[in-house]
Amino acid sequence: MESHAAQVIVAIIPIVGIVIGGVVVFFYLLWRHKHISMMIRTGTYKPVHFNFKLFSLLAGLLLAGVGLVLTILLGLLEGLSYPLLGGLIPGILGLMLLVFYKLYPSSNEKTIE
Repeated sequence: MESHAAQVIVAIIPIVGIVIGGVVVFFYLLWRHKHISMMIRTGTYKPVHFNFKLFSLLAGLLLAGVGLVLTILLGLLEGLSYPLLGGLIPGILGLMLLVFYKLYPSSNEKTIE
């Protein structure tokens, strides 16, 4: 039987992680905003164009790979049950991103300058 103090500590760990992650993201966005504002004032800012096709390929491959591994693992451990969705959802998202990569027209590509 675990002590109550151990249960409280185990329950607080994810909360602390989320709070620290939120603080890191907030300060990243704040400092990036200040950096871009200063670049605009000095006239050195060049807008960056996001390459959706390349991003969809990378994210699709990563999600499809992780989803495939999780689906196989959870299928072997749990069989056909709800935990199998933990692998099927990222796998299907990855496949849809790969379909987007294949269907996205090449003439609309914008590259990072």
